[in-house]
Amino acid sequence: MKYTSETRAFHLKTQAGDINRYCILTGDPGRTEEIAEHLQDAYHVCTNREFSVHNGNISYAGADGKSFSVPITVCSTGIGGPSAAIALEELVQCGADTFIRIGTCGGIAEKVIPGDNVIAQACVRQEGTSREYAPIEYPAAADFEITAALVHASKQLGQRFHTGVIQSKDSFYGQHDMNRMPVSDDLRAKWTAWKRLGVLASEMEAAALFVVSAALGVRCGAILHTIWNQERYAAGKYDKESRDTTPSIICALRALALTAERDRGENALWSGTILTENKA
Repeated sequence: MKYTSETRAFHLKTQAGDINRYCILTGDPGRTEEIAEHLQDAYHVCTNREFSVHNGNISYAGADGKSFSVPITVCSTGIGGPSAAIALEELVQCGADTFIRIGTCGGIAEKVIPGDNVIAQACVRQEGTSREYAPIEYPAAADFEITAALVHASKQLGQRFHTGVIQSKDSFYGQHDMNRMPVSDDLRAKWTAWKRLGVLASEMEAAALFVVSAALGVRCGAILHTIWNQERYAAGKYDKESRDTTPSIICALRALALTAERDRGENALWSGTILTENKA
């Protein structure tokens, strides 16, 4: 597809100049407004279908004491790989090249407690979208620099987090009502395998985003807020559900600022601080 500054993306309805280099992706269109509240001078760009786009800035002080502003775009992707891939494709068409997914997940490993953040290094490709971009043998892996920035930001903020492999799936109810499915035997066998392999958590978009970003030559990472863990519940550990994604939002924005600082070539140690965070 030939793309020009006058061409509007088919689904997002944005064009070159509307989208910043650094982007936050989140599934829920309603969460884009919540994320935008953490930005300076935030404004709504457009909404179409499941895609809601906001722009704003982060003010950041680097290790050398110099402050600079990082323009950020926030875009919702809807549920699942197909719409997430469309969002990523069209954001890249409009000039973006660095992405962090902020999402929610359910824990698989018993050490993952509701409220914990999970930083995905790679994904089990139990979804269909990525198969139309790469052979199944190709791994769905996060960008190393973005993952490192998320880990560093989490440590700076003192947040509890895990890093490792997650599962990306296409069916929410295939996990949560497994016995009802005609293919329940296969679903249970795979779930058991993921547990034995140390897979941390389950969600629905990251594998598609990682593979599509590799195909497009851009950077993508993911941080997921753990709502619940059905394996802990099955083991008699009745944790309270956690639905406040604020810690993962703050971590992702800080990681983008750290990445922007690295891109400027001014700080290899990532010791700067965000000057303006509208929420604690």
